[in-house]
Amino acid sequence: MSQNTSIPLSTNTGGWVLFTYASFVTALALTGLGIWALPAELWVKGYFLMGSAFLVGSTFTLAKTVRDEHEARRFANRIEDAKTEKLLMDLHRT
Repeated sequence: MSQNTSIPLSTNTGGWVLFTYASFVTALALTGLGIWALPAELWVKGYFLMGSAFLVGSTFTLAKTVRDEHEARRFANRIEDAKTEKLLMDLHRT
């Protein structure tokens, strides 16, 4: 009397993946162009370039951390559900 409750994998469409890559490349290129065309001294441009590079890296790190935390909670919930189902099955047998 066990129920097979599998969590469906969410997959992205090819169009969405292409859109996200294109958006990232466009944003990165326009930011670089904006810094290059900035009417400022070289050290100011370098400061903005370094700040942008760290911002992009931190964004990737934050997104990965949020995803990993979400997946860990989902896995912990599945383990807890399996333990509860086993306990109920054992109670039902007796």
